[in-house]
Amino acid sequence: MTHPLVCFAEERERARERGDAWANLCAVATVTAAGEPAVRVLVLREVDDRLGVFVNDTSPKAGEFAHSETVAVLTYLPSLTVQYRLQCAPERMPPETVHAAWQMRPAVPKRMDWLYAVRPQSSPVADRAALLDALEAAPLPEPLVAPETAAGYFLDPVTVERLDLAGDGGVHDRRRYRRAPRGWVETILVP
Repeated sequence: MTHPLVCFAEERERARERGDAWANLCAVATVTAAGEPAVRVLVLREVDDRLGVFVNDTSPKAGEFAHSETVAVLTYLPSLTVQYRLQCAPERMPPETVHAAWQMRPAVPKRMDWLYAVRPQSSPVADRAALLDALEAAPLPEPLVAPETAAGYFLDPVTVERLDLAGDGGVHDRRRYRRAPRGWVETILVP
């Protein structure tokens, strides 16, 4: 049996080579404090040989990650017609890992992280012009470093489900992998 995370990494790399816009993205589902589902698209990264996402502690999703035993992660790679559904245990990244990775962020997201210090993520704003003005006025330290609200979570898969929509004979190939003490257990599922 192929290790599901090795297969996942290889297929994401193949999708990147094909210019697949979703190769570096995922949809993450959490539950809000009110018990409502919440889904958002995030950049899925490999950090220290683990899956990870970066967030800002001012964002509602940061609290949802912190209070969840698991989160659901979905990736769809259209160039390969393959979908992955992962149930992951989130684990907060050490600040030094977050701050080192933060240095590789593009300029605008860095500035946004500093804006969140005065305007929390998801807070209302009068209009787009007001947002752009606030972003331009956001205080930036010199040298430019990550704010204390920059955070990240490792996503450690507990289950991985792979659905190949281009299965032999028109029948989708669906498999579930469950992490067990001695490795992964594979189950073939009816698609």
